[in-house]
Amino acid sequence: MTHHDVFNGDADGICALQQLRLSEPRETALVTGVKRDIDLVQRVCAAGGDRVTVLDISFDKNRDGCLRLLEQGVSVRYFDHHYAGEVPVHPALEVHIETLPDKGTSLLVDDYLGGAQRSWAVVGTYGDNFDEAAARAAEPLGLAASDLALLRELGILINYNGYGATVEDLHFPPADLFRALAPYADPLAFAREDPAFARLRDGYRDDMARAEAAELVHPGPRHTYVILPATPWARRVSGVYANALAQAEPERAHAMLTGRAEGGYLVSVRAPLSTRDGADALCRQFETGGGRKAAAGINHLPEAALDEFIAAFVAGF
Repeated sequence: MTHHDVFNGDADGICALQQLRLSEPRETALVTGVKRDIDLVQRVCAAGGDRVTVLDISFDKNRDGCLRLLEQGVSVRYFDHHYAGEVPVHPALEVHIETLPDKGTSLLVDDYLGGAQRSWAVVGTYGDNFDEAAARAAEPLGLAASDLALLRELGILINYNGYGATVEDLHFPPADLFRALAPYADPLAFAREDPAFARLRDGYRDDMARAEAAELVHPGPRHTYVILPATPWARRVSGVYANALAQAEPERAHAMLTGRAEGGYLVSVRAPLSTRDGADALCRQFETGGGRKAAAGINHLPEAALDEFIAAFVAGF
């Protein structure tokens, strides 16, 4: 029997898996990719009797792959907080799906484990831009303010590493970053001791400095959208820059449009933090769009659809 772990390459997916494997250690086959690479279950090559754990990718986008595995006699355990659509009932399918606006997959796994790896749940929740939820989850840990700030920074850096059009855009392939984190039961030890943390911090600071010099194309009273160039640094920073803008202006919706080398845009949308609602509904209007209520995206917005998107963005918020 083979165990397979299928997970989003962002902070929430990686930290959700880190919690599980600290509590349930075993060798597994890893299936992941860049943050926007969410159609992952179809890549699983499993046989009857195998077990698959899926973390932080929409069931709606992976329904066919899951049904195929179930038909082959594979057991599937699913943790996620994105729009799921209709979820079948099957004796070999174990589902932990909630779509609350401030509860990510790391907190779902934290519930499942009874808080056994809470510090990593806090990291993943900060990485997913749920600062208030992360701070609440961290209260029982009794951390100093400086330690809590370091967990937040680590979450942001892991999340930052997941953005890019391809794995080649990233500082670390997500599977490699998970393997680097895996030995650390304490995320503070990773941040203080592992050279990967310094590499991510340096890259993040450099990319954010470039992004902050970009022109705000449309700063309105309730909406801001930014267009970044078709470069690796812009693809890496697009999501975390959108999160930073959302934190700075919680009453305003934000859209980050990053040029793709082959044309069109990669889009990140953040609903106002004051409402945390509407981002997924907006992005699902477009062919490659999806996500959650507070934060969503479009993998390929054609240039010809830019005006349509901006109109829908303004109308949606």
